[in-house]
Amino acid sequence: MMILITGGARSGKSRHGERLVQGMAERVLYIATSMIFDDEMAERIKHHQLSRPAHWRTVEAWRDVPAVITPENDPQEAILLECITTLISNLLFDFVGDTPEESWDYVAIEAHIDAHITQLLAACAACPSPVVLVTNEVGMGIVPENRLARHFRDIAGRVNQRLAEQAEQVWLVVSGIGVKIKG
Repeated sequence: MMILITGGARSGKSRHGERLVQGMAERVLYIATSMIFDDEMAERIKHHQLSRPAHWRTVEAWRDVPAVITPENDPQEAILLECITTLISNLLFDFVGDTPEESWDYVAIEAHIDAHITQLLAACAACPSPVVLVTNEVGMGIVPENRLARHFRDIAGRVNQRLAEQAEQVWLVVSGIGVKIKG
């Protein structure tokens, strides 16, 4: 079973996902997709780590998530992947490397990300464990001013649509309240 949780920044998505997986299994595999690149991000990660139970297993992964979500996973261990939007950011910046932004090929970037999402969806479908994916809803605000932000919003929106289409359940979290919108 794959469940998608979406919502805005600081909407309570993570907490909602944590509550869902705690109700599914005693054991949880937490897949963390964030990378520490500055002090603020280190603090955010520390906050997330302290908010979840210490007995949860944590794997830091964003490049090869299907190596973590496999048919060999224990069906008695729920999986929480936090978060798809960060995964997309990491894949984008890894793909472009040191290339100047003005020469980025956004079609190629999206194809690269799309290939990873296809692999993730296949991994979730083959995994016997319940998998909960957390993502940000980035399309409810104004159109971003800069090109990168507009393309990121578009890519994330299309990824979220693909995930929601395949998910058995989709939850929208607003102000800490989760509302099931599918399933």
